[in-house]
Amino acid sequence: MTVSVPPALSAAERRALLRLARAAVVAAVGAAPPADAPAGSASGAPAKSTAPAADGSPSAAADAPPPGSTGGDPPGRLGRPGGAFVTLRLEGRLRGCVGHIEASDPLAETVRRVAALAATADPRFDAVTAAELPRVTVEVSVLGPLYEPDDPASLKIGRHGVVVDDGPCRGLLLPQVAVERGWDARRFLREACRKAGLSGNAWRRTARVRVFDAEVIAEPR
Repeated sequence: MTVSVPPALSAAERRALLRLARAAVVAAVGAAPPADAPAGSASGAPAKSTAPAADGSPSAAADAPPPGSTGGDPPGRLGRPGGAFVTLRLEGRLRGCVGHIEASDPLAETVRRVAALAATADPRFDAVTAAELPRVTVEVSVLGPLYEPDDPASLKIGRHGVVVDDGPCRGLLLPQVAVERGWDARRFLREACRKAGLSGNAWRRTARVRVFDAEVIAEPR
């Protein structure tokens, strides 16, 4: 299947997204307001949020529209619709991870919103504190379009993330999870199924499997 992949982010866009994410985290924690955030939207909390699984990456996206507008979209990729996840790590350990799968809102707004949620609304953790901020690193995963591969087992480790759906059950794993854990494609698919609450072989049977590319941008640890 041929899928149109957006052009890679420029170096300036990558830096801008990390700044946006960091500023949104700082504002949500209450340490300081971000200079470029719209009034009334520092927390960015939508009506629905993710339900991350125990393995360290979220299983569903925050689907509500942003609570405020940016007052003018930023240029380039940042102003175009885009899905993204923000992962927070405290001295290398997962501290929060929230994302929005669908490309429904401008990428900059998506990143701002899910960064705030990663700091305050991941149900696995207490909210990040101001005292932790100097030791927290921010990672942004910018998602490409979702598509159903002809052969799910042909997905590329390190390049593709995976979403498994079967009825109300959904499991999502970002590309870096397989790399960090040393999984091959079939193990990656099995773990995504288990994350969805399905049997490990559901990807071969009734589950719908979609994959996506992700461009990962991270602060130095």
